[in-house]
Amino acid sequence: MIRAIFLWFVGGSEKLSKNARDFIENFDNEFFMSVVSLWEIGIKISINKLELAEPFDTFIPQKIKENELTVLPIELPHISQMMKLPFHHRDPFDINRFIIAQSIAEQLPIIGCDGFFKSYDIDVIW
Repeated sequence: MIRAIFLWFVGGSEKLSKNARDFIENFDNEFFMSVVSLWEIGIKISINKLELAEPFDTFIPQKIKENELTVLPIELPHISQMMKLPFHHRDPFDINRFIIAQSIAEQLPIIGCDGFFKSYDIDVIW
């Protein structure tokens, strides 16, 4: 689950597709959130592009626990996979590329609507 999807889900946003919401709410599914997504949330808060209802240190751990998410750390296989990905645009620090690499390495689908995902051989739920 990527950052916008996580925030849309915990905030009850109508931006989240019905298919994605149904998938997330299915108790048979286990959910992971990349630490990279949390890093991006932190960056956006620090540059005043995002505001949470509560401080990051309270809100994020609470929502992770409430929604039984597992935070997926950065591991060496993820970095190795990222190095193999083609550059469909030129930002070497693109967070989506790292999430895609984790998806491939862990064989996990991504929940998201970013058209960028279609450039890679991954399962996308939207």
